[in-house]
Amino acid sequence: MTRSKESIRDFYRLKIDSLTESIISKKKKSKIFVTGELTSFSLMIACVCAYIGWGQHVWALLLAAAFLIAYLIIRRIDTNNSNHVEKLENLKSVYRKEAKYLEGDYSLFAAGDFYIDPHHPFTFDMDIFGADSLFHRINRTITTGGSNWLARELANDKVRTIEHIKARNEAISELSEREQLRTSFLMHGQQGEIDTADIIKVMTSIKEVKVPQFALKKRSLVMAICVISGFAVNVIAAIMGKVNCTFPVVWGIVQFFLVFSVCARPLHVIHKIVSKIHRQLKAYIHLIGVVADSGLKSSENVSIIRSFVNEEGNAMQSFKELKNILDGIDRRGNVLGLIIFNVAGLSDFFLVRRFLKWQSKYMLSIEEWIEAISHFDALVSMATFHYNEPLATNAQFVRSNEIIYKVQGLYHPFLGSKAVKNDFEVKDSNYYIITGANMAGKSTFLRAVGINYILAMNGMPVFADNLQISVFSLFSSMRTTDDLTHGISYFNAELLRLKQLMEVCGRYGKENMETNKRTLIILDEILKGTNSLDKLNGSRLFLQEISRLPVTGIIATHDLELSKMDQNESGRFHNYCFEIELAAQITYTYKITKGVARNQNATFLLNNMIKGIS
Repeated sequence: MTRSKESIRDFYRLKIDSLTESIISKKKKSKIFVTGELTSFSLMIACVCAYIGWGQHVWALLLAAAFLIAYLIIRRIDTNNSNHVEKLENLKSVYRKEAKYLEGDYSLFAAGDFYIDPHHPFTFDMDIFGADSLFHRINRTITTGGSNWLARELANDKVRTIEHIKARNEAISELSEREQLRTSFLMHGQQGEIDTADIIKVMTSIKEVKVPQFALKKRSLVMAICVISGFAVNVIAAIMGKVNCTFPVVWGIVQFFLVFSVCARPLHVIHKIVSKIHRQLKAYIHLIGVVADSGLKSSENVSIIRSFVNEEGNAMQSFKELKNILDGIDRRGNVLGLIIFNVAGLSDFFLVRRFLKWQSKYMLSIEEWIEAISHFDALVSMATFHYNEPLATNAQFVRSNEIIYKVQGLYHPFLGSKAVKNDFEVKDSNYYIITGANMAGKSTFLRAVGINYILAMNGMPVFADNLQISVFSLFSSMRTTDDLTHGISYFNAELLRLKQLMEVCGRYGKENMETNKRTLIILDEILKGTNSLDKLNGSRLFLQEISRLPVTGIIATHDLELSKMDQNESGRFHNYCFEIELAAQITYTYKITKGVARNQNATFLLNNMIKGIS
């Protein structure tokens, strides 16, 4: 069945309504359970009081025991119910965010402002990061590592292989059809983003924790067992009257202070470090469980699943064991329990031993496992975007050493149903000079070409009826800014950007030439920071020079004189335009056609504005 945005929106709303009803029902039950807990606990106290005050009848004690059991059972049911409510609220949060997305509200997702880089080959010009950007629309990541992974892929300016892109596309497509799996994954990050860097920092600190290694030695284990057994034998002997009662007491006191003095400090250090990520550890256990049990089949997804089990051990076991160790250290806060368990079972010794075994067995794999979750986290975001955009299509990749970009029905993903589609073909080593009035659609078209290239190279669906594309590099110069702090004027910034472009395209150095064999450049008004004649001459000079390189270009300009480059005997320069119609009102078609624009709108609009003022 073909999906539509309307059907997806309806699906999210139904889920929200259903979950809301379930949450209300569960919360009503919670009130009943609380009443039951208070009642059973009060009756238990009453029975104990009756036993003490009314003649110590056995029936009173039996009733007290029955009400205590009832209290514990109700308490357990109430806890499970509360956990279920939390799960339902997290699920509802996931669906609510997606419903907001379909309404055009991206405020519930991180925009990735800190990834903005004006010097990047294309991300700044193509609105990849920042408010309402491509990242803002795709991003669903629940870990900072996943966010970084997604940003790194969208900003990747290295040439990929078709095999890599197709494998990514298969992974994203497979996940896009697994709505429940994606939601189950995302719900574990609804209480706050998981700080991956913090976890890695803590794990690095754990690696450096100085813990007495004696606890790992076999003779230490044998000695510990002998000490515990000796204490038990002495207690039994004291009960039987074979030894003085003070003997096991002294034995226990000496045993406690000995193990406490040796183990307390390292356990304190471990707790101080690991307790910072207690919530994240719990979340990672759930996330690994979701991924490991997913049953996904595509090669990239399978490689992530397989990474959780290696020669060093199992990721799930590792995180669970560390959490259990931390829980054991937390229980030391009960002073009575601390004394009893150390005296009876040397609990601190065995906690240290468990930590050392964990440290030696799992530490080398922790970062790999965390990276695998970050990888999957980013794929879930890409797949959710794929699911929410059912009209987008997969690009068709062509194996060629030349630039191929042939598209029917191309449009910019940010425009949605308002978009006007265009057909266009880019041929290798050719240059397309696009003229047109202000607001006629030139810059939007350039960005549509660029942003769909980025989506295609990441194995994501593109916003076109059909796109045939080869693998190549991209460089753009559309949004140059000055830098007055460093004394860089707007014109100087333009020159620096063009210099960077030529370096990236391989102008300066054989190494770059080999790295970026074919590059598509997208330019919006070359040298707009200088006067018209200087701009024209400089633009011609630049295009003549860049045409010597393995470069293909799309250049938007208001300078109609530049369009005369199509008279170049090479036949590699072509004119296209976005024409407008001038009458009582301006008509914008937003359709690209061959030729040079005839109509401009600046004077027309200024005249109307002046008439309006006067």
